[in-house]
Amino acid sequence: MRIDVVSIFPEYLAALDLSLIGKARQDGVLDVRVHDLRSFTTDRHRTVDDTPYGGGAGMVMKAEPWALALEAVLADASPAGAADAAGGAPAAHDGTADALPGDGSATVGSTDSASSAGTPSARRRPTLVVPSPAGAVFDQAMAYEFAELDHLVFACGRYEGIDERAIDWARGPFDVRPVSLGDYVLNGGEVAVLAMVEAVGRLIPGVVGNPESLLEESHADGLLEYPVYTKPSSWRGRDIPEVLLSGNHARIAQWRRLEQFHRTADRRPDLLAAVDTATLTKADLTALRAAGFDVVDGMLTRPPH
Repeated sequence: MRIDVVSIFPEYLAALDLSLIGKARQDGVLDVRVHDLRSFTTDRHRTVDDTPYGGGAGMVMKAEPWALALEAVLADASPAGAADAAGGAPAAHDGTADALPGDGSATVGSTDSASSAGTPSARRRPTLVVPSPAGAVFDQAMAYEFAELDHLVFACGRYEGIDERAIDWARGPFDVRPVSLGDYVLNGGEVAVLAMVEAVGRLIPGVVGNPESLLEESHADGLLEYPVYTKPSSWRGRDIPEVLLSGNHARIAQWRRLEQFHRTADRRPDLLAAVDTATLTKADLTALRAAGFDVVDGMLTRPPH
C-alpha cells in the first residue's frame, strides 16, 4: 500500500518511522511519503492561508497550494493521473516529498518501479482522506475498508479548514472521504492521520508479526477485548481467574467470549446494541442467558446490576 500525507508540519509525521509502521516502511511493506504543503506555494513567503470571505475569525487554507500538491502526488503515482486532474499536462513544480527519518528523499513527479505508469495500482483512483469534524466517524470497519485500498492520500488541514473549492476539485481525480476521529476539534489533521495510518497500516499483511492477534482485539468483531493477564498468577493480593490456569482451552475460550460481552455491556453498551444476534452461536446464547443476558426483539440486552 502507498500512503501520501500532505501537511504544513511534515515533522509532525516523524512518528510514522517508529515501531511496527516504521519497520513496515523499512521492509517495503508500506510506502509512506510525507509532503510539505509549503513546497507548493508560489510566493516568497510560502503563504498557504488567507482571510475568509464573509468575515469571521481565523484563516482559511488556500485552494491552489492544495491543488498543486495533490496533482504532484498523482503525477508521482501515475503521470496520466495528474494530466486528467488538471485537464491537460500537469504544471511543472519543484516541490519534493519530505522523507521521514531514514528514508531517501524522492522528487515529486518522478516515478519508480513501485509506482510506474501502466501498472494496475497506478491506474486506480486513489482515496483522499480529509480529517474533519464534519466527516464520518472513523472506526474499525473503516480501517478494514481502507486497508483494502492501494493508495491513500491524507490532507492535513489547519486553521479554519481548507477552501471548500479545493475539496470539490479533488472529487474529480480522487475518491474524497471526510473523516472524523470523534466529536471534538483538533488544531490540525496530523494527529488524526497518525491514528488512522496506524489503525489501517497494522491490518496490512506483514505489518503485525502474528496475524491472529488482529482477530482477538477490541472492535474486531464489534465487541471489546477480554481482559488479559501475565505472570505472576498472584500479584499484590490479586489472583488471575482460575479458568486461565485450567489448561482447558474450550473453557478458556468460552470465558473470554463471555468476558467480551460483559466488558462491552459495562463500558460500551452502544456497541452491544449493535450486535447482530443472528450471528451468535447456540453456545453463545446459552452462556449469555446463564450470565443474565437476553435477546429481545433481535437485540442483545442485559439488566443493570
